[in-house]
Amino acid sequence: MAQVHRTTSHVRLLAAGSLAALSLGLATPAMAQQAQAQDQAQADENTPESAREIVVTAQFREQRLQDTPLSITAVDATLLASRNQTDIAQIAQQAPNVQLNAMGGAYGSSLGAAIRGVGQFDFNPAYEPGVGMYVDDVYYATLTGSIFDLLDLERVEVLRGPQGTLTGRNAIGGAIKLFSKKPTDENSGMVEAVYGSRNRVDIRGSANFILAQDLYARVSGVYKRQNGYVDQIDYGCAKPGNPQGITARPGSGQDCVIDKLGEKGYAGLRGSLRYNPGDNFDLVIIGDYTHEERTNAAEVISLINPARITNAYACGRFCTYANFYAPPGGFVSQGYEMPNRLKFDGYGFSANMTIGLSDSLNVQSITAYRNYRQKWGTDDDFTPDLAIAGQGYNDLKFWFFSQELRVNGKIGDNIDFTVGGFYSDQRSVYFTRQDIRYIAPGLNFQFLGNDPVNADSKAVFGTVIARPIEGLTVTGGLRYTEEAKDYTFVRKNYDGTRSIFLGALDGVTATFKGDRVDWRVSADYRFSPEVLAYVTVGTGFKGGGVTARPFDAAQALNGSFDPETVTAYEAGLKTDLFDRRLRLNIAGFINDYNDIQLPLISCASLGSLAPCGARQNAGNGRIKGFELEMQASPIEGLDIDASLSHLTGNYKNIDPRVGNAILLTDPIVTPNWKYSFGIQYRADLGSAGSLTPRFDFAHTGKTSAGRIAAGLPIEYFNAYDIGNARLTWRNEAEDLSISMEVQNVFNEYYTPFRFAAVYAFTGTAYSQVGRPREWAVTVQKRF
Repeated sequence: MAQVHRTTSHVRLLAAGSLAALSLGLATPAMAQQAQAQDQAQADENTPESAREIVVTAQFREQRLQDTPLSITAVDATLLASRNQTDIAQIAQQAPNVQLNAMGGAYGSSLGAAIRGVGQFDFNPAYEPGVGMYVDDVYYATLTGSIFDLLDLERVEVLRGPQGTLTGRNAIGGAIKLFSKKPTDENSGMVEAVYGSRNRVDIRGSANFILAQDLYARVSGVYKRQNGYVDQIDYGCAKPGNPQGITARPGSGQDCVIDKLGEKGYAGLRGSLRYNPGDNFDLVIIGDYTHEERTNAAEVISLINPARITNAYACGRFCTYANFYAPPGGFVSQGYEMPNRLKFDGYGFSANMTIGLSDSLNVQSITAYRNYRQKWGTDDDFTPDLAIAGQGYNDLKFWFFSQELRVNGKIGDNIDFTVGGFYSDQRSVYFTRQDIRYIAPGLNFQFLGNDPVNADSKAVFGTVIARPIEGLTVTGGLRYTEEAKDYTFVRKNYDGTRSIFLGALDGVTATFKGDRVDWRVSADYRFSPEVLAYVTVGTGFKGGGVTARPFDAAQALNGSFDPETVTAYEAGLKTDLFDRRLRLNIAGFINDYNDIQLPLISCASLGSLAPCGARQNAGNGRIKGFELEMQASPIEGLDIDASLSHLTGNYKNIDPRVGNAILLTDPIVTPNWKYSFGIQYRADLGSAGSLTPRFDFAHTGKTSAGRIAAGLPIEYFNAYDIGNARLTWRNEAEDLSISMEVQNVFNEYYTPFRFAAVYAFTGTAYSQVGRPREWAVTVQKRF
């Protein structure tokens, strides 16, 4: 068996450095602070879920979750651990009306995100995310690299609905905020090791220590490695003497397995330094580094047009004949392979400083820089057919700088306010080598791109929270944003000369400039300590941009588009009932969704008669739905949580240029239904510690997969149900735990995403396959 399992020296060094740093931290004398940290951790784990207070900062200030008039799913570190959720995509299983999906191999390491049916799934830097992602209050500007490990987190906040006046940029669907644990005045630490299915190995840890009076540090690290679960099989080896004349590749081995797609290879390190001499000054400096190296996403052929290629290329549920190979032709005299792996390296720094000017006024400054580079290859047709020849190589470089300044204050006892400004500057350089001879057989359609993309954003904002009478709170917010973007297209032949087919684009610069005012008004009334009701209306937008994949200069120069917008109307109820043994939050909403950015079939209106690759503001629609979240602790030791959500809606109009690719009768949002529940019981064993079994279940309704060609019916991904089980033993001191878990207990086979963009040319579409049933054992020790 010739499997390829490569872990670079970067990963080994990073993992070793992480553990060394942790060991140094854990060796620090820990006297009274150790006991204090363990007592706090034990208190958090023993407090019923419905009674735990989670403090959120969605409105620029610390507020109880149940006092905040927004739809928020807030998950603290204790609940993350009990569910064994270790990456951001897993949060969506329990969050109502939230879709987070690691994208397929054609998109590299990127996360598609949508909340209440509004989001973005294309990684290209010409387009903007539809869900704002934040790490420690710093905006993460791209889908690429956003599959975050939930490393040493304090909590996750998922804000549903447009956050135009709060988080501002590209939060039209909502925002997801990750908050890491800050250094504190204690010496403590944690190490955790996991072993599981397909040689899964996870090592993570953290250490907090006192450096000097008022000066603290924290370091955390993670290393994850697991074999893939989709076999990449050599077609010529598996089917010798095949009628297509495809021969075996050297070194395939007796079982013909070349590699395994869907593996994990991730390492991360974060360090933070905090200076906190008193209530009037707090400075936190954070640095992080991430290295990811693994095979492409686990994908298989899911659709074949037998009129174009043979059904024999469909391998099975967990295997593929994709060869990532381009035969000789055009600019290449010898065949060559594209990588079936991706490599991502990224780092960032941030400084968050708060200065208290008085008891009622403080200034907060957030400065950040981020840089990453990702390389990956694709096989567009996902077959071994040499006559199709569809491969690509991609190299994306990115850097980002941002500065935010906020002034928070109070006027008397009844008015809180925030005013501030935000600035960001980002640059991407997207190099690609495309061998797409399938578009025009015999013409050897091949080109190099090396496109610089610049974008900047400026905003000023303000929020006022007033309490005119007891129990009533009124909130108003306003934000003004200016954005600009330019995208320069470079289209060369492989030898560096101007592209034969796309030369009209070479050197063309497409630009976008625009501004936007967003607002929000809400009112909430606390009827009793147990019941809060609220109503709110507000707006948000996803930034405008330029057409990312034009076929001629006219599509590039005339193909810029404006922001798409949402005006959202929402009413909700937040309750803590039966002596806080039952927490029930309910929200209903209507979103007027306008200027939706849709792909066109015809570019004649842009002055182009070439195949159309443009995107324009080409539709309007309305989305409506409701959400319910529940946490209950009916008896001591028993915790239950659940969620239920529904989405529906329709297009109100669609530009005729969209043709029959999208119809007024098509669903504007899917899935319609999502629901989940979790249950656990902590059994006290006295001096033997405790035993906690837990089971989680999540249902996702059928989801639109779009149509493979204009005029054909909409296709859907089947609904699926995921169950996870976990059994945890903790010792009496609560500083040692051993857990056994099974993910996807029912071994559900599901496909959450597919790539069908080139079906008309290749006759194939391929789909991402969800992870099969897996088991793992986790050992954790706290110090």
